[in-house]
Amino acid sequence: MITEFGHFALILAFFVACVQAVVPMIGAHKRWPGWMAVAEPAATAQFLLVALSFGALMHAFITSDFSLRLVVLNSHSAKPLIYKISGVWGNHEGSMLLWVLILSLFGAMAAWFGGNLPPTLRARVLSVQAAVGVAFFAFILFTSNPFLRLAVPPFDGQDLNPLLQDPGLAFHPPFLYLGYVGLSICFSFAVAALIEGRVDAAWGRWVRPWTLLSWLFLTIGIALGSWWAYYELGWGGFWFWDPVENASFMPWLLAAALLHSAIVVEKREALKSWTILLAILAFGFSLIGTFIVRSGVLTSVHAFATDPQRGVFILGILVFFTGGALTLYAARAGIMQAKGVFGIVSRESALVVNNILLAVACFVVFTGTLWPLVAEMLFGRKLSVGAPFFNMAFTPFMILLGLVLPIGGLLSWKRGKIGRALRQLVPALILAVALAGLAWAMQTGRSLMGPIGVFLGTWLVAGAITDLISRIGRTRDWSRLMRLPRADWGKAVAHGGLGITMLGIAGLMAWQQEDIRVAQVNQPFTVGAYELELLDVQRVQGPNYFSDMGEVSLRKNGEEIAHLYPEKRNYPVAKMPTTEAAIDGGVLRDVYVVLGDAQAGGGWTMRVYIKPLANWIWGGAILMALGGALSLSDRRFRVAAGARKSRPAQGVPAE
Repeated sequence: MITEFGHFALILAFFVACVQAVVPMIGAHKRWPGWMAVAEPAATAQFLLVALSFGALMHAFITSDFSLRLVVLNSHSAKPLIYKISGVWGNHEGSMLLWVLILSLFGAMAAWFGGNLPPTLRARVLSVQAAVGVAFFAFILFTSNPFLRLAVPPFDGQDLNPLLQDPGLAFHPPFLYLGYVGLSICFSFAVAALIEGRVDAAWGRWVRPWTLLSWLFLTIGIALGSWWAYYELGWGGFWFWDPVENASFMPWLLAAALLHSAIVVEKREALKSWTILLAILAFGFSLIGTFIVRSGVLTSVHAFATDPQRGVFILGILVFFTGGALTLYAARAGIMQAKGVFGIVSRESALVVNNILLAVACFVVFTGTLWPLVAEMLFGRKLSVGAPFFNMAFTPFMILLGLVLPIGGLLSWKRGKIGRALRQLVPALILAVALAGLAWAMQTGRSLMGPIGVFLGTWLVAGAITDLISRIGRTRDWSRLMRLPRADWGKAVAHGGLGITMLGIAGLMAWQQEDIRVAQVNQPFTVGAYELELLDVQRVQGPNYFSDMGEVSLRKNGEEIAHLYPEKRNYPVAKMPTTEAAIDGGVLRDVYVVLGDAQAGGGWTMRVYIKPLANWIWGGAILMALGGALSLSDRRFRVAAGARKSRPAQGVPAE
């Protein structure tokens, strides 16, 4: 009964979305207040109905209702509760229901918190958001219904993919979708502004918090996925440049560009056309990611589905919304003339450079991701584009971005003095060069990657600190630091976090050590400065798996510092093995141990990695997200733009 209720709620939400997409748009065009007022209760009703539907599906998973086809394919009665819950979105149909839940949530939030928006703009934003929802409701109901019943339910289910039975993967998709789908509201603001014929400083202020919120969630989601890949897959890497990984990274790059571009619209009423384009493309790339994950056109370990019919449906959604928005963008080009002018040396110019680097970096990732498909379609050749291409083509743009950020942050609006900014950064430059030189001196016969990473990381962190100090003025009244707007602190923390992540990536890739061998029980061996000894391997039974669990003693300078327990698990229902790495984490390094198969001649295959600065990668990501949260908590983001649009240049975050 609960399942049928959830299905009915989903169908009803579809019809509510249809009404919300049409009635307020007509009302805004005709200036009929009653019709425009339909948007807000419809948005709330749509969200509540989808939430009820999602709750019904979750209830089916938690209670192991094997009359539901989706539960049979993705759950098992012996599975721990947390993975029964995460099984709801650990499949194609359930994840699409999560998608429309978040889509309707952002629409409802725009209704709840958009009271000071002009009524016509608010109605159009909610109408466009609902139109996107209509397309995805239709996709779910007609091609991916999660509530299909089985005439003869089996005794038990087929279990969830064992790789997804992990805490990191339980939380990774919801955060990622909050970022992915959150960009839909930026898209709705852009299309509504084009229809309205109005793009101004107030619009820039309205769109910034939504962009910041989406970027924040995307940052957390990508970091969780990278962390999961690092400790769960057993190959010791944090990023594989897999098509689905790239599909989440491209919107992140464009959202970062949109966030900085919206600042110029808000502060100077410049870059209007470019900012609107970024808002359209950022959500467009989210739709491209959905297409890649669910169409099967590109091979990926993360893919949910390989159904061409579903892929064509999503491709149609992508073409309709992105193509339609770009057509409207071209037709409305005349309304987006910039009012603010600025010099070549100015903060506006620095933000333009920032946007160019992020956009080109996104294009590089896009080209590398889709080139195998293009090559096969046009030339009949099967190609593989892997990490070497992306590392070589993408890295230079990130290096340039790291070099530019501290300088741009210190330039004045409209007309700046680069000499003054560089003088302020002299201590940061000296520190960065000194630490890079120290790294070069300490390493022997290795590449420049490590020292360059140390330089960039130090340069960004020290530059962020310099930017904060510059805000207190010549009086050096340090108490003013505590009175700075949270947006200023958020900017510094986020830029510093980027520097720490860059330093961690460079350090890990440049200085890691690897050892692969057949380890005999009670026979110590050395890797770098550490001595390891396989003490025992035992057969262990988990709630829904069997495991060969090793016990490894880790010593340094003859003193034992940790016992590690790497595992080789086998899930009998899913008939799939997984690797559980054992990691002794530290501030400066990780010791990463992977247990392989038993060997016929005795002993066990074992891989050991020494990974310097590994945790700095995710520590930096946490700081970036924290910086976004600090900026979002600034009261100037909470004050409606509509109430202050008459004085947009007052009290605006410096960036």
